[in-house]
Amino acid sequence: MATTIPTARRIGMVSLGCPKALVDSERILTKLRADGYAMSADYDGADVVLVNTCGFLDSAKEESLAAIGEAIAENGRVIVTGCMGNEADAIRAKFPEVLAITGAHQYEAVVEAVHQAAPPTQGPFVDLIPQQDVKLTPRHYSYLKISEGCNHACAFCIIPQLRGKLVSRRIDAVLREAEKLVAAGTKELLVISQDTSAYGVDVRHEERMWHGRPVRTHMTDLARELGQLKTPEGLTPWVRLHYVYPYPHVDAVIPLMAEGLVTPYLDIPFQHASPKVLAAMKRPANEAKVLERLRKWREIGPDIAIRSSFVVGFPGETEEDFQYLLDWLDEAQLDRVGAFRFEPVEGAAANLLPDPVPEEVKEERYARIMEKTEAISAAKLAAKIGRTIPVVIDEVGEPDEDGDVGATGRSQADAPEIDGNVFLRDVPPELEPGAIVDVTVEDADAHDLFGAIAPQQGAESR
Repeated sequence: MATTIPTARRIGMVSLGCPKALVDSERILTKLRADGYAMSADYDGADVVLVNTCGFLDSAKEESLAAIGEAIAENGRVIVTGCMGNEADAIRAKFPEVLAITGAHQYEAVVEAVHQAAPPTQGPFVDLIPQQDVKLTPRHYSYLKISEGCNHACAFCIIPQLRGKLVSRRIDAVLREAEKLVAAGTKELLVISQDTSAYGVDVRHEERMWHGRPVRTHMTDLARELGQLKTPEGLTPWVRLHYVYPYPHVDAVIPLMAEGLVTPYLDIPFQHASPKVLAAMKRPANEAKVLERLRKWREIGPDIAIRSSFVVGFPGETEEDFQYLLDWLDEAQLDRVGAFRFEPVEGAAANLLPDPVPEEVKEERYARIMEKTEAISAAKLAAKIGRTIPVVIDEVGEPDEDGDVGATGRSQADAPEIDGNVFLRDVPPELEPGAIVDVTVEDADAHDLFGAIAPQQGAESR
């Protein structure tokens, strides 16, 4: 008598926070897929809902609690994981009906909680291993997490408390994952961690064999090896480095960008420029020669884009400190900048510092820094008008009333979700997301570029 295979249990996922949390969500769902679970795109179809929380700022905690509340209201069977999982008592006080709570990157604990709440029905012989990992990003770009945790003790940050000390992944494992992603269609690898420059410090930059040769567990070696990968079409994928502290060895990556092996883009969390404020923040790599190094980097790779983020209104920040930052930005001419008003985080050392900055002063300084950085960005983007640049296509629109098709993409200076876009007019209707095309820039504003596919290229992509 034939046995009917039962319907797979379905899992819903709400993923909040940074790209590192998104990678955690992908890994959890990949493991659950291997265990026979299916994914649900809505609350109604899910046997259990996972909420991957963010607990870095109070505002992020509020968003996480709201997401938990919504999942409970819409579904009722909720498991909480992620950074806010460290505050299980607070979550249970507000939502006692939550089924289970685990901390950040506790993959096995999350999977076990799902097994308890909704036991797998198909068994290990059905859909044992997915064809590829579950991805929560489009097929053409992927986040590549190289480590967990952080060894720094920045006064405003509680990441080491949430995620622990630095733990680097084996470099051969990272490269194997990257190779697999590129073979499956990834055109852009986004390298992420809490401190990409510190990769391998905890294992003393140990060597591992990769394709018959030793490779150090080190950022520069990793970048060089990622630049050797090829897509099925024989092209070099974009390799984008995030969360890079400006340690001296970062200089060695710039020639790789000039050679086309690594995308000419660095995400460096400077946070401030005033030496006094940086000292109070307990920031690492506080070098007086950062501006000089930026100039040298641009001499080697003129197209390098530098993105950063800054905190305004840190305790003790004076008007003189803030003006120092504005003057520094005038010299640094960073391509992409995000700014944040200082916000006390429970457990952070900065909460105990004297001379808090009044909220109205924070708002005024935030407005001034955004005005400054938008003016710099607008000038830099205007300088690209008339140039032809490579653009990766993220989305292709529907034909308008005249039959014209537009598309949205990104240049090498734009990381997904956090930087600008390139808006294209009159693209071929057969153009697909993930194509990398040469685009002639026709216009610009403070954040985005506008243009058309270069005439000689037509509908072809590279």
